Amino acid sequence: MGELILTTFDWVPEMPRGYVRDLRVRWALEEAGLPYRVESTPFEDRNPEHFASQPFGQAPWLTDGDLSIFESGAILLHLGERSEALLPADPRHRSDTKEWLFAALNSVEMAVLPWSLLMFSGEAEDTSASKLFDGFLKVHRLQHLEPILAGREWLAGPFSIADILMADVLRLVDRFDGLADYPASKAYVVRATARAAFVKAHADQMAHFEAADAARG
Repeated sequence: MGELILTTFDWVPEMPRGYVRDLRVRWALEEAGLPYRVESTPFEDRNPEHFASQPFGQAPWLTDGDLSIFESGAILLHLGERSEALLPADPRHRSDTKEWLFAALNSVEMAVLPWSLLMFSGEAEDTSASKLFDGFLKVHRLQHLEPILAGREWLAGPFSIADILMADVLRLVDRFDGLADYPASKAYVVRATARAAFVKAHADQMAHFEAADAARG
C-alpha cells in the first residue's frame, strides 16, 4: 500500500461546510491513526482529470499508491481492510459492520437526501412533496432505527465504519432538528460526534475551506 492522499474540493459555499463527504474519510483516517495528506480539486472548474477520478464530478476520492477510489462507502471499506479500528476482525462483527454500512448508504441516506434538499431550499412548507419525504424518512426509517439505537452503543459491536456513515447521515437530519422526536438517535449522533477523531476531522475540514476563503480574498 502507498501514501494515502485524500482529494476534496478547494472551496465550497458556506452552507454545506462541515457536511462535505470528505469528512467521513478524514474521520476514518483519524480513528485508524493512518497518516495521510489532503489535496484539492477545483469546485468551480471541474476539469477532465477530476472526472477521471470521480465520474460524477463529486468529492472526495482517495489515492492509495496505484489505487484511486471514489464514493465514500467504498473508501471506508478500503480503509477498513487496513485497520481493525474501522472493520472488526471478528467474523460476526465484521459482517454486521458491512450490513449496517450499506444500510446507512442505501436505506437511510436515500431517505435523508430528498428531505434535506427541501430543508436546504427553504421550501419545506406543508406541501404534498414535503409530507411525502417527511413521512418516508420518519415513518419508514427513523421509527425503525430508533429502538435499535436505544438498545446498543454502536451498530455492530465496537465502533466501526458503519457508525461513521450512519452518524454522518443522521447529523444532517439533526441539523434541521429532525431528530427531536427520536432521542436515542440524537444521543447516538452526540456520542459519535464527541469522539476525538470526529472533532479533529470536522475542524480540519472547516479550516480547509476557511483557508480557501482567505486565498480568494
